Amino acid sequence: MKAVVVTDQGAGTAGMTLVDRPEPSAAINDVVVEVHASGWVSTELEWPSTWTDRAGRDRTPSIPGHELAGVVTALGYGTTGLSVGQRVFGLADWHRDGTLAEYVAIESRNLAPLPDEVDFVAGASLPISGLTAWQGLFVHGRLQAGQRVLAHGAAGAVGAMVTQLAAEAGAHVIGTGRAADRERALELGAEEFVDLESDALHDVGEVDLVFDVIGGDIQKSSAALVKAGGTLVSIVGPVEAEPANGRAVDFVVEADRDQLVEIVTRVADGRLRTSIGTVASLDDAVATFSSSERRKGKTVIQVRP
Repeated sequence: MKAVVVTDQGAGTAGMTLVDRPEPSAAINDVVVEVHASGWVSTELEWPSTWTDRAGRDRTPSIPGHELAGVVTALGYGTTGLSVGQRVFGLADWHRDGTLAEYVAIESRNLAPLPDEVDFVAGASLPISGLTAWQGLFVHGRLQAGQRVLAHGAAGAVGAMVTQLAAEAGAHVIGTGRAADRERALELGAEEFVDLESDALHDVGEVDLVFDVIGGDIQKSSAALVKAGGTLVSIVGPVEAEPANGRAVDFVVEADRDQLVEIVTRVADGRLRTSIGTVASLDDAVATFSSSERRKGKTVIQVRP
């Protein structure tokens, strides 16, 4: 099969190559998926799990990419809940070969059925941003209807999901970003917008939940806005500034079939919009990742037309 591999941790995207690799086989509780589309996150090349296994041993050449949509072609021993020929999407394990390939072996529990109404490109764009938003809001943030949510990067891949899901849950969403993001954030359900380059963040007033995707000084300023009993949720590493009378949580997104179903159901019925930017073929993947062009939305590799 064709696959994109990385071998040199210091080379960045320049160290990515398209090669021929053996097709994977299904271990216990695995399935093999014929990949139709794969999501890509540029920071993957900075993650230790891209380069080493759980014991810290070098595992290069490794295949990056962790989001996928495709069709099940084989079941491992003990695998339940999925069937050969089924359309699926999901999130691959961080420490295993990933989804920038024509086939991937993945634990079945990391996958959910992909409805016919949702195409493969849309399905591959959902797992990381969708699950991150869902877990940050509802698992770690304990969001309730009527609460005020400060959603940073409201027009970005994760922020767009945060904004839509929080608004649907009945929260008052205050989106942030650049001036050019205002219209998009308001379309997605934000009731207010803060231009971080020109508006004063402290004018927002108290909020119940901050969803931080930026860190640094913005995180510190945001922590001061969290009301007593509120929460600051961060996806950019250990929290540097905790709310005075609230709590702070940083987390790494995890695969969850039930949550994937909740997310894709909303996409299928139109309640949740995807944020897809560049779509490229597997042959053009390396050139796409290496490009210095600033891209909006999720980069998706369409492995099969």
